[in-house]
Amino acid sequence: MAKSDSSVFERFSNWATKFTGSSYAFLGAVAIVVIWAVSGPVFNYSETWQLVINTGTTIITFLMVFLIQKSQNKDSKAIQIKLNELIAANEKASNRIVDIEDLTEKELDQLHCYYEKLADFAEEDEDIHASHSIDAAKRNQDYKHEFFKRKHEEWLSKQKK
Repeated sequence: MAKSDSSVFERFSNWATKFTGSSYAFLGAVAIVVIWAVSGPVFNYSETWQLVINTGTTIITFLMVFLIQKSQNKDSKAIQIKLNELIAANEKASNRIVDIEDLTEKELDQLHCYYEKLADFAEEDEDIHASHSIDAAKRNQDYKHEFFKRKHEEWLSKQKK
């Protein structure tokens, strides 16, 4: 997919995210702290000396929170799109799972409980390659319910005879 022209902010935030996560940025941060600590005796450990590091780190932390959140939002969106593509491409997967990121926390918890049940189904299967999507599990569960209901009715009818 061709990359489109992005805004100046987009390019800057991409660069800043990559740079701040690099070894060079870490070494730069360590160097600043060492220089600040070594300069303490020169400034008699004054309040101004302490204020320099406190103000600097506060501003950087404040800005980094937003930069990290923007980067994380972009990464999450890209991951969701990739997962949606995998779900859509897999014939055994439930397409109802696409776009679940817009569900409420309660709805996601309910869905999570359902997948825990699917994990239980998978543990019971002897075939480790058996697939259990939400839709397939529901069909299997309905089939089993009807099967055992029918067997139970047959058993009851035999008992009456």
